[in-house]
Amino acid sequence: MAAERQVIRGGGRRRAVTGTVVAAVLVAAVATALVPLRDHLSVATTALVLVVPVVVGAATGGAAAGAVGTILGFLVYDFVFIPPYYTLSVGAGQNWVALGVYVVVTAVVTRVVVSVERARAEAQQHAVEVRRLFDLSELLVRDTDVPQLLTDIVEAMRAAFDLGGAALLLPDSNGLALAASAGTPLDDEELHALAPGGTTPVPLESGPEVAGGIRALPLTVSGQAIGILVLRGLRGRAQDHEPVRAFANHLALTLERAGLREQALRAQVLEEVDRLRRSLVGAVSHDLRSPLATIKVSTTTLLDPAAPVSEAETVELLGLIDAQADRLDRLVSNVLDVTRIESGTLELRRVATPVHQLLAEARAVLGGSAELDRVEWRAPASLPEVDVDPVLACQVVANLVDNATRYAPEGSPVVVDATLAGGLVELAVTDAGPGVDLDRAADLFRMVNRSEAGGRGGLGLAIARAFVEAHGQRIWVERGVGGLGARFAFTLPVAASRRAG
Repeated sequence: MAAERQVIRGGGRRRAVTGTVVAAVLVAAVATALVPLRDHLSVATTALVLVVPVVVGAATGGAAAGAVGTILGFLVYDFVFIPPYYTLSVGAGQNWVALGVYVVVTAVVTRVVVSVERARAEAQQHAVEVRRLFDLSELLVRDTDVPQLLTDIVEAMRAAFDLGGAALLLPDSNGLALAASAGTPLDDEELHALAPGGTTPVPLESGPEVAGGIRALPLTVSGQAIGILVLRGLRGRAQDHEPVRAFANHLALTLERAGLREQALRAQVLEEVDRLRRSLVGAVSHDLRSPLATIKVSTTTLLDPAAPVSEAETVELLGLIDAQADRLDRLVSNVLDVTRIESGTLELRRVATPVHQLLAEARAVLGGSAELDRVEWRAPASLPEVDVDPVLACQVVANLVDNATRYAPEGSPVVVDATLAGGLVELAVTDAGPGVDLDRAADLFRMVNRSEAGGRGGLGLAIARAFVEAHGQRIWVERGVGGLGARFAFTLPVAASRRAG
C-alpha cells in the first residue's frame, strides 16, 4: 500500500510538471500566432484566446499548472498585447478591466480544476480503500484453521495499511494473550501497558487508545468485546481511519464465527462420543447377556444339591461354562480393541501369512466350543500367502464364525471358505440362519443393538470391519446359497513376493 501511495504521489508530480510545460508552451505559441494580428483584434478578444492555454494547462496538470499558466498568460497579455507594447504599463482604464476579467476567468477555471482534481483524487483513494477492504474481507472468509487465519490477517493488515506492526490480543484466563503478530513485535512493556490493569489500561470495552506510539482498537460484536487489534504506526487523520475501523468490525465478526464454529465442532464431537458410548454399552450388554445367562444356569444347576445331575451332565455343564468363559474373554478383548481403534493407537504388523494358518489360529481363538464341530473349513493349499497382521486377521475370521454359529439353526453347517479373486484372497463365512435385511446391511457393522440391526450386530462385526478397513480392504454381507442365510465376506491383499512372481 505504501508503494501505491508513492506511485500516486509520483504520478501527481509528473502531471503537474507536464501541465506547467504545456501551459507555458501554449501561451508562447498563442502569443506568437496573435502578434501579427494584434492590430486587428480587440484587447478583450486577445484575453479570451489567452484563457485557452490556462484551461489546457489546468486540465493537464491540475491547480499548480493552472496557476503557472495564469501568471504567464497575465504577463504575456500585459507585455505584448496591451499598449504601450513591450512594457508592463497598463495605460487606459479599459485595459485594467480586461486584465481584471482575465484574472477572474482564469481563477475560476483554476478553482474548477482544483475541485475536479480533488474529486478525482478522492474517488481514486476510495477505489483503493474498497479494493483493500475487499482483499482483506476475502481473506476473512477463507476456510483455514484459526491460528493460521489470525496470522494471515495481521500480516495482510500490516501490509495493506503500511503499518510498522500489527498484533491481535484475545482474552484468556489471565486477561489478554497475544494471538498473532506481524511486523515489529510488541515488547513486554507494551503488552503490560495494554493489559487490563496495566500502566496504560486499555479495557476491552474502551475506545481506541494511544500508548507508546501504538493504537489499540477494540473488537466488539453485539456490544460484547472479544479482543483488541493493536496497530503500530497508523498515520493520517481520524476520518482517514474509517477503512481500519470497518475492517476491525469484519474481523470481530470473523472471530465470533470461528468461535461459534469451534463450539459447534465441540458439541458435534461430544454428541458423537455420547452416541458411541451408548452404542458400546448397548452392544456389550447384549453380548454379555447370553454367556452370563448360560454360566449362571450351569453353575446354579451344579451347586443345587437337590438337582439330579449325572456325571456326564456335569461334564457337559462344565464344558458350557468353559466355552462361555472363552466368549466372555473374547468380548473383553473386543472391548479393548474398540478402545485401541477409537484412540488411534491401532497399528498393523504385516507379515506374509498362509491362509490355512489364519484359519487354524481362528479355531484356537474360538476355543473348544462344541459349536465348532459343525464349522467346515475350506482353504485350498494353492492359495498364495496374504500380507496381513495375523492377529487382527484371525480375529476377523473368529468374530464372523462366532456370529454365524450363534444365528444359524442348531445342527446346520457353517462354511468358511477362501478363494483367489481379482488378485485378492476372499474369505467368506456362510450360514443357514435367518439371513439379513440387505437394506440395513451397513448397520450390521456398526456398534448398534441387535434389535436395531434386525437381530445381528454388536461388537464382533464392528471390530471385524475396523480390522479389515485398517488393511485397506473391504467387508460386506450378502444372501447365502439359494437366498438362504447370510454370507459375510472380506478381502485380504496377496503378499508382495507372490504378486511379483
